[in-house]
Formats: sequence, structure tokens, C-alpha cells
Amino acid sequence: MSQKAPIRIFLQCGLVLAAIFVFLGAGDQNARFESLGHKMMCACGCNQILLECNHVGCPLSDGMRNDLASYVQRGDSDSLIIQAFVQKFGPTVLLAPTTTGFNRVAWIMPFLVLILGLGSVYLIVRSWKKRPEPALADGVPHAQGSELDQYSNQVRKETEL
Repeated sequence: MSQKAPIRIFLQCGLVLAAIFVFLGAGDQNARFESLGHKMMCACGCNQILLECNHVGCPLSDGMRNDLASYVQRGDSDSLIIQAFVQKFGPTVLLAPTTTGFNRVAWIMPFLVLILGLGSVYLIVRSWKKRPEPALADGVPHAQGSELDQYSNQVRKETEL
């Protein structure tokens, strides 16, 4: 194998990787439209995803879709488009809350509640297991194991007809 072969393979791999990164960045406008449309909710109050709003006579979904298409066609960035919708319709237009500021609580609370719930169940079960046995009213201990089997057999023999 000559000295040029490894260099040539290295350059070919680099060219392929560069092409992959270039083509990944050159996203289809329809794909961006679909992606952004599925990150937002229709603002009419139907609680449906923007692109899937089937609310008959919806006064907002068509306008919102047209705005989204114009923003995508104009080449605005995804964050700029989402900010424009939030400014126009409020934060309720977002399908998922942002991960900044107070909205971080919406992401943390379900996990925190789950952990606290599991912890409290563990502590309750542990306290039930450590509970002392109740005191016997007559002071006579209950039969257990082979002694219990002996009494059961004796009862069975005495009650046979």
C-alpha cells in the first residue's frame, strides 16, 4: 500500500462528513414548517396542535398557518418564529413550556412529586414492618409452625364423624 492511499481515504471521509453536515443544515422548508407547526398550539382555545386543528370555522388556525409559512419562507430562524408567535398570542401558544425561568418548575415538579411519593410509600411500608406485634389479651402465645400443625390435626381428628 502506498503512502498516498491513507491520505486519500482520510480526505474522502472528510469530504463525506462535510457533505453530510452541509445537507443536514439545508433543511427542507416543508420539514421546518411541519416541525414548527407541531411545536405550537392553535390559539382559538381548542387545545389542538396548530397543524392538526380541525375546529370547524376556526378563526385563528388559517391565519396562524399562513404567518408560519411566511416566516419560514422568509428564512427566519426557528427561535425568532417561535418568539414572534409568543409575542402575538402569548406563551400558551407553545406546546411545551420553555426550560428557562419559572417555567423550569413545570419540568421539575412531576419528577419531584414522583420521587416524594415513592419515598413516602417506602417510609410507610417500613414503619408497618417495624410495628411491634400486638399484646395478647390472655397472655398465652399463639401456636406457630409444627405446633400449629399438631393442633390442626388434632382438631380434624376430633371433628370427624
